[in-house]
Order: sequence, then structure tokens, then C-alpha cells
Amino acid sequence: MNTIAGERPKAPWHLWVLGVLSLIWFAGGANDYLQTKLVNMDYLGMAAEGVGVPVEVIIDYFGSYPLWANICWALGVWGAVIGSVLLLLRSRFALHALIASVIGLAGSTAYVFTSNPPPELVSTFQIVFTIVVWVSVLAMAYYARRMTANGVLR
Repeated sequence: MNTIAGERPKAPWHLWVLGVLSLIWFAGGANDYLQTKLVNMDYLGMAAEGVGVPVEVIIDYFGSYPLWANICWALGVWGAVIGSVLLLLRSRFALHALIASVIGLAGSTAYVFTSNPPPELVSTFQIVFTIVVWVSVLAMAYYARRMTANGVLR
């Protein structure tokens, strides 16, 4: 990029597009986290109906998360949201937040796949969705790294 020494390069159009899209995408995860933690019965009831279990199965499963898994889940969700916001603010700390999200996602994924969840909560959809979340978080972390290296994020 051609810039005068000390000047910040202009943000490319794709930074705004990816920043907004990632914020919307990760805000969906934040909503799910909040609705689950607040035990929103309407929200959890729709989820339970979708997988064909009583709502108590979902409440009991998420209520049984150990502290470390809850911390990982929160870190994964909020790190991604904060990373998207920081990307839009053109802060190099977007990369740090997204790395925190990857760490949280690793811990929460490990817990989900080793915790022996109710069989009704394990599906091909859940596995594919988890892969999509992984790809999106890793892609945004890579993007933030590239934008930092190019001097767009400071």
C-alpha cells in the first residue's frame, strides 16, 4: 500500500464488509449464550422442540457445565464479538480478542465432545455447525493478523 511514512493505510472495503458480517454472525452466538444463561424458557423451548426433547434436558445439560467449560464458552463467544468490534474500530487488539476466542472455542468444543451429552443433542448438524464456527473464528483471526501486518489495524 502506498502511504506516507507514519500515516495509517486506508481501510479496504472488505474490512467493513467482513467486520459487519462477523459481528452479526458472532452476535448470534452471543444471543444464544445469553438466552441459555438467563434460562429464557421461550428460547430454550424452541430449541428443545427443534431436537425433540423436553426443555428440562437442555436446561440440565447446560446447567451441569463445570466452571472451566463455562469460562471457555464465554471466552469463545465474547472474544469473537469483541474481536469483530475491534476490527471495525481498526484496532490491532482485534487479533488478541480473536485468539482468545479460539482458545475458548477449543476448551468448549473439547468439553462438548467429551462430556457425554444427551444423545438427542448430538447430531450431524451440531458437528457441521461446530466446524462452521471454527472456520469462521480462525478465518477472522487470520484476517485480523493480515490487516495488522499491512498496517491497517493499529
